[in-house]
Amino acid sequence: MNKETWLLPEGIEEVLPPQAEYLEGIRRALLDLYHSYGYELVIPPFIEYLESLLTGTGDDLDLKTFKLTDQLNGRMMGVRADMTPQVARIDAHQLGRETPTRLCYMGTVLHTRAEGFDASRAPLQIGLELYGHKGSESDVEVFQLMVATLSACGVEDVYYDLGHVGIYRGLVKQAGLDVQQESQLFDALQRKAKPEIKEMLSDWSLDSKVNDMLLALADLNGDDVIDKAGTVLAAASDEVKAAIQELSDIAEAIKARIPGISLHYDLAELRGYHYHTGVVFAAFVQDKGSAIAQGGRYDGIGEVFGNARPATGFSSDLKTLLAFNTDTVVQKPGIFAPNEQDAALQSAITAARENGERVIVELPGQVGDAKAMQCDRRFIAEKGKWVIKPV
Repeated sequence: MNKETWLLPEGIEEVLPPQAEYLEGIRRALLDLYHSYGYELVIPPFIEYLESLLTGTGDDLDLKTFKLTDQLNGRMMGVRADMTPQVARIDAHQLGRETPTRLCYMGTVLHTRAEGFDASRAPLQIGLELYGHKGSESDVEVFQLMVATLSACGVEDVYYDLGHVGIYRGLVKQAGLDVQQESQLFDALQRKAKPEIKEMLSDWSLDSKVNDMLLALADLNGDDVIDKAGTVLAAASDEVKAAIQELSDIAEAIKARIPGISLHYDLAELRGYHYHTGVVFAAFVQDKGSAIAQGGRYDGIGEVFGNARPATGFSSDLKTLLAFNTDTVVQKPGIFAPNEQDAALQSAITAARENGERVIVELPGQVGDAKAMQCDRRFIAEKGKWVIKPV
């Protein structure tokens, strides 16, 4: 046998029983959770025209997207690498509502390359978006649902990271940096390369106060950063101070909504900087360097679709979340039944299935008994009735 016929591409995996059944159960539970908050389920297409798929997302998503030509008209199409732009299109163009709109989604996305060692190229993306409300209350609701999602998936010992892209944007504007300088500084900040940051700021001969504030950004991380930021960035513009205050307000609202939660702040962590417009947040667990869930505010993404609405949301990979679940996944035992055309037996089988049981009917000449078929009970004819007995 040629083993190439059963090998899967690198980073592409299948989910087998009983994990697949467990995953499906969690998927249903999460969608029910979102429904209880008023989120409506949408199912975007797996493939669509490239310009729509990549709108407002920057180069990162472009590099992740598989591209192909539509044989009907020659236009470029893409296999979705992120469902968020698709949901924004649905809100802005298909629904076109003026009221706040809550949408949730779940489905496979495809990446040209994995984001880390042993990462999947076909994540099962789950997430939600809230459109049409600019206040921090929306961000708090989305964050709360991110926490609830991780809890429902059995993920333990999570720590949460908060930031705000408006702080960096405001400082860059105050410093008068051009596009190239902004990009160079952004890259160095993500690597926390302080000597490199100090050298490039010195070369640019900025105002001393702005220079010191940009240099301090790399160290503005920890549990008590909000108060520290108010002091270190005292000479910042009103735009920066407003972003710090908004971050503080959101953090306090989260603590009030989720008592006991531990929040970490990093003002130089700018996930989705070219995409997000306000608060950004992420969830981390020990021994995994990348976020297991992340989100934030991204106002205006629907502008290209004719309806620029405020927006906030989060997303994650359900398969990644379940990998951190410490519960042992086992197949639910079934009931073995003989293959007989007996009305009473058929009625008993139907009743058991309606009660949530797995009933497996023996096939003529099959290999394997009840235990081999993962059954711990079986139907037995006893005194003219069909009863369930342990195997």
